[in-house]
Amino acid sequence: GMRGNIFGAFAARLGTSIHTGLFEVSADRDGVLAQNVVAATLLTMATSVTMGLLAKAIAALLGIETVSTWDLVVVAVAGGLLSSAVVLAVAVVLSIAALNRDWDLDSVGAPLITAIGDVVTLPCLWLASFLVGVDIVTPIFGIVALLLGVAAIVRGWTDARLLTRRIVRESFPVLSIAIVLDILAGAVVEPRVDPIFSPFPAFLIIIPGFLENTGALGGILSSRLGSKIHLGVVTPKAKPDPAALLDATIVLALGITVYALIGLATLGVSAIFDYESGGVLTFLGVVMLGGTMATILACLIGYYAAASTYRFGFDPDNHTIPLVTSGMDLLGVICLVIALGVFGVA
Repeated sequence: GMRGNIFGAFAARLGTSIHTGLFEVSADRDGVLAQNVVAATLLTMATSVTMGLLAKAIAALLGIETVSTWDLVVVAVAGGLLSSAVVLAVAVVLSIAALNRDWDLDSVGAPLITAIGDVVTLPCLWLASFLVGVDIVTPIFGIVALLLGVAAIVRGWTDARLLTRRIVRESFPVLSIAIVLDILAGAVVEPRVDPIFSPFPAFLIIIPGFLENTGALGGILSSRLGSKIHLGVVTPKAKPDPAALLDATIVLALGITVYALIGLATLGVSAIFDYESGGVLTFLGVVMLGGTMATILACLIGYYAAASTYRFGFDPDNHTIPLVTSGMDLLGVICLVIALGVFGVA
């Protein structure tokens, strides 16, 4: 989830800079691209450490048994850095391609980067899990990672370059909230693994795609609205402008189509590997009901997150993607669980 949060916001900021004519492909360390790369790298290190610590704390509060704190920190940092290297390269290439080919980065950045982030991060976390419980090595790596995380946030918070400093200062608090939301989403799934997801594996394997699509749809809306607010096309107020409503309607229609497609695709995969789905109509009903509810919530969060952050003097591009994608990780799981209950699966 954090790859999409950090690099989805990265793409949203560059999308706005392209629309406003500020983006250029340059190695200048004071340029928009270089400052965004530095800020994203520092945030990756700082949030990975924070994620390990918060995961342990929240698991303890909820009574969920986990590995040690140092193990969680090492897995989060190692998996996060490995996957971030790939996702950062993709985000930079995509941004340059958008500039050169006149693409709207707000429309393609969020879905592609969040999807690639999911695909790349899961195997990276699996590889990092082999570091768990390696006697004295894991505590040493954990301590080093903790020190590097602290150094990263201090460096970003005090950076002499205005854009880098603003990105880190505005992003780290909201990313910390996003981490909590993502961890709580995992806590919602964990107790339902044995009673629901183990007997019906099709529902388990659709979770990453289900949540990624909900976050991506909300990310598309919030990225477009962030750029339009900066350009003065949309006014950030309680009642959305017609332009904002049009974007939300398009996203809702797109969401219904996408959830139908991933539902059918998951059924196809389940048939190939002989995974139980609870019945074709039931499975599609759960996915469509849960997806429709989640997409409506994503549109509401996307609009009001962009409008409220701008009115408070913040850059919507720094806040809306993390709030939407992580908020929808939690709310999307809840929508899916509600739909499972409606169709008698839960």
